[in-house]
Amino acid sequence: MQPRTIAKLIREAAEDKKAIDPVVLDISKLTSIAHYFFVTHGASTRQVVAIAEHIVEKLREKKKKAIHVEGLEDGKWVLIDFGSVIAHIFHRETREFYALERLWGEARELK
Repeated sequence: MQPRTIAKLIREAAEDKKAIDPVVLDISKLTSIAHYFFVTHGASTRQVVAIAEHIVEKLREKKKKAIHVEGLEDGKWVLIDFGSVIAHIFHRETREFYALERLWGEARELK
């Protein structure tokens, strides 16, 4: 499955759970760690976990298994590594603190 397709599926799954301000950043020209970062947040730790679990399940249904999932216990920042796409699901305050969109400010946004 192509990285762009994975990123779009992640965004759709997150939107199913009412993710707030979802953004897909094309980081392929800036680093070799991944092609895309998906960044969003939820209004509560419960919503953050629900978004993350839904993303994992929806991609599993498409035969794309997460390589690594981290942060589900705390629900402040869940990282889901799909290899070419890394999803970051934050609690609002945590997203504001780490500001990945500013950190990767040179990345183009995938619409």
